[in-house]
Amino acid sequence: MKTAQRVQQIRKIIALDPIMEAILLTDVSLEEKRYKLRSHLSNLLLKIYDKTHDMPALEWVVFRDTIWVLRNMLNTRSEELAGFSLLAYLDNLLHGRHQGPPPSSGFIAELRHLVKGIKGLTHLYTEKRPAFLKHTGRTAAKMRSTALSQMARKAKAFIDRYPCGMDDELIRERSSNRQHLFQYFNITDLEWNDWTWHNRNIIRDPQVLGKLINLSIEEQQAVTLAREQRIPFGITPYTMSLMDRENRGKWDTAIRAQVIPPMQYVQRVSELRQDPTCSNDFMVEGDTSPIDGITRRYPNIVILKPVLTCPQICVYCQRNWQIQDVTSSDAALGEKKLTQALDWIDKTKEISEVLVTGGDPLILSDDRLEMILGRLAQMEHVVRIRIGTRTPVTLPQRITESLVRTITRFHEPGRREMVIITHFEHPTEITPEAMQAVQRFRLFGVEVYNQMVFTYYNSKKFEAATLRQQLRLIGVTPYYTFNAKGKEETDDYRVPIARLLQEQQEEARLFPGTVRTDEIVFNVPRLGKNYLRSGQNRDMIAILPDGRRVYEFHPWEKKMALMDTYVYTDVSIHAYLKRLQQDGEQTREYNSIWYYY
Repeated sequence: MKTAQRVQQIRKIIALDPIMEAILLTDVSLEEKRYKLRSHLSNLLLKIYDKTHDMPALEWVVFRDTIWVLRNMLNTRSEELAGFSLLAYLDNLLHGRHQGPPPSSGFIAELRHLVKGIKGLTHLYTEKRPAFLKHTGRTAAKMRSTALSQMARKAKAFIDRYPCGMDDELIRERSSNRQHLFQYFNITDLEWNDWTWHNRNIIRDPQVLGKLINLSIEEQQAVTLAREQRIPFGITPYTMSLMDRENRGKWDTAIRAQVIPPMQYVQRVSELRQDPTCSNDFMVEGDTSPIDGITRRYPNIVILKPVLTCPQICVYCQRNWQIQDVTSSDAALGEKKLTQALDWIDKTKEISEVLVTGGDPLILSDDRLEMILGRLAQMEHVVRIRIGTRTPVTLPQRITESLVRTITRFHEPGRREMVIITHFEHPTEITPEAMQAVQRFRLFGVEVYNQMVFTYYNSKKFEAATLRQQLRLIGVTPYYTFNAKGKEETDDYRVPIARLLQEQQEEARLFPGTVRTDEIVFNVPRLGKNYLRSGQNRDMIAILPDGRRVYEFHPWEKKMALMDTYVYTDVSIHAYLKRLQQDGEQTREYNSIWYYY
């Protein structure tokens, strides 16, 4: 669509508020328009504060929040941080002086919902006030119960769309997959149940991969290019057994997306590697690593990374700039550096908790792991040791009785806690084998928690909620739900922050508190975890011409230390919804997403 047509759309949108329209179309200075617009928004807010009965309470909340966001975007400070002025952009468009990027459909959609929000025209609440509010006592209770049952049935209709790896049908299909792998590798149950066999036979060759499952042309090309460019890639035979060999796109999309890189990812990583001025260290861990093998962002906890590879490589890995191929001789931290890292923890008495991760530390031998844990257990100031591992998901055969004894013998209630942090992404990854691996730890009193990365592939309505429900049933407690990192090479995986907020408020909220125990966070570069549930931890400061929102995130040290904030450009809500629509979703079910800031 031409810019002129988009300008006409913008004119129709601002006409919804005649006062705003008059201000924007007058021929006065930009600063005078800024002052008048901010005054207008303040007057709207004051008016509704004084006449609260004119608007239902929940519509008033949306109205207030939208005004607050729009006023914030009109601040010169916000413009300086974002490097973009919404006011100047609109002014130039409306007066025929536009020379920059044209307004996208995403920008038009964001503007439309902003103006509708400040006019109380969101139409989020299409139904009248519930009938039970007109009654009291048992009558009200029965009517309320009926309404709650209707809400639960609607949720269940969504949940039933998502298969789980514990379903009989999937168990049968995956059993057939295993037989296919047995024949290809000429093995028996003995080898299959041996984690070292899986480790020796991790699939990295595109030709072998193509013989085990049907690949699309793009998947084949992407994996081939990834190997040519020496981009880490590997899939365990166990995970291969969880995939749909026919590639029908019915139930294994999320699993494939984790391990088969899209072409955009491979090409972008290749380009970034050739740019000497570019650092792929998105989280700027180099600035928080006082010694090799250690990352420290918080007062009482450190990350220890004894190995920088995993049995299976996740495409969207936070540390893809460090991760090595599984067989790489450089993956493990050398003996000298590991000793120095452990000595550093020993001398830093303020540390009370150590997260042993990487990579995946359970790729190490039992003896090596026991040495590391034993050394940490000797430190009186270390009261908790967490192990970050995906092996219960990608290689449950690794969770042997010997390994469990190695880890759990350091679990001493009242003195020291051992904790397993794992990473299930989708209900299809929950299998009888994974459940057995989890239960082996639970039998010794060791808790197992889950960290989910909220990506496009588990972001549909009630998809993440289904995962949490199933995790609890196998003994895993939802712990963190991370917003996908804003790394440009993983754009295919990113989801708007508004969707994560919507999911927590409208889907997870329908489940009991025992299921929705996870905290939604954005692990901000340099700053650490920003708790998205708390709106005071961020500000929306701009909407760019391409429809992307810009946020300013506040550090965890807020009100304790004078740290810098972080400016982050999100992915477009409009583009996300369009992608969902292309995948068969009814996007009207996501209408409220625009009003989460």
